[in-house]
Amino acid sequence: MVRVGDVELCVETFGDPVDPPVLLVAGAAASMDWWDDDLCRRLAAGRRHVVRYDHRDTGESTTGHPGSPGYGGMQLTRDCLGLIESLRLGEVHLVGVSMGGAIAQVLALRRPDLLASLTLVSTTSVGGTDSEQLPGPTADLRASFGSPPPEPDWSDAAGYADWVVAGQRPYAGSIGLDEPRVRAVALGVHARSHDPAAAANHWLVVGEDDEADAELEPLDVRRITVSTLVVHGSEDPLFPLPHGRALAEAIRGATLLVVPGMGHEVPPAPAWDVVVPAVLRHTAGQAHRLL
Repeated sequence: MVRVGDVELCVETFGDPVDPPVLLVAGAAASMDWWDDDLCRRLAAGRRHVVRYDHRDTGESTTGHPGSPGYGGMQLTRDCLGLIESLRLGEVHLVGVSMGGAIAQVLALRRPDLLASLTLVSTTSVGGTDSEQLPGPTADLRASFGSPPPEPDWSDAAGYADWVVAGQRPYAGSIGLDEPRVRAVALGVHARSHDPAAAANHWLVVGEDDEADAELEPLDVRRITVSTLVVHGSEDPLFPLPHGRALAEAIRGATLLVVPGMGHEVPPAPAWDVVVPAVLRHTAGQAHRLL
C-alpha cells in the first residue's frame, strides 16, 4: 500500500527493481487485475520492472461510497502522477489502456520529465485531433448501451462474475472473449475489492471538467514529445481503428501497431506474441525527447 495524497493505492510489482520500470495504468472502473498476471510476467521476463496498481475505488485501494466519488475528473490522473513520484522510480515507461491511455497522454503533456516512453492501448486522443471526423461506437455496441446487463447482487461473487462476463462480450473482437479467464479475473477482483460497486464512481467523473486544470494550456497530443507506441485493435468497437490511426499521426514520431482481431481491451493472450515484443522494443534504451 502506497500513500498518495488523501488515499492509499495498492501496488504490485513483477521482475527485478534494477530493470527499467514499466507502469501499467488500467481503464475506467478497472482494478490492476485486468493486466493479466501472465502478461506482466512475460514483460518482466524481458527484463522490465513491471508495476501495476488499483485505481482509487477499485481493488484494495482506498474506496469510497458507490455513487459519491468525492473527487473530480482529473483526480485519477493526479493519483498516477503521485504514485510515480512516491515510488521514486525515476523516468517510467507508461502503458495505459482506454482511460488509462488518456491518463498517460495527460501526463506526457503535463509532466514529460517523469516519462521514458508512452504506450497507448485501445484509446483515443485527449485533444488536438478532429474527433468529429472519427467514427463513433459500432451499432452493436451502441445497442448494448441501451440494454446493459442488470446490476448483480454485489455480495454474490458468482453473480458478479456473470455480470462482468456479460459486460465484456460487446467489447471483444474476433479474437474472441476468453470467458473462463475473464470469469477468473472477475472472481479475483471481487475477492480483493472493498466494495466492487464503487468502481462505477469512475463513470461519474470521466471526461468531467476540472477547475484546477482549467487555467492550464489546452491538451493537444501534437505537443507530446515522449517516444510513443500506439497499440490498437483492428476491431475496437468503442474507438474504431481510425481513432488509433489519428492518434499515431498526431503524435510526432509515433509508431502504430494494429492488432488483428483485437477489440477494446487489454491485449488478450492470443495477441501477446505480437504485442509483448513490440512493447519490449519500445521500452528498451534510454528516454529521448522529440524536439
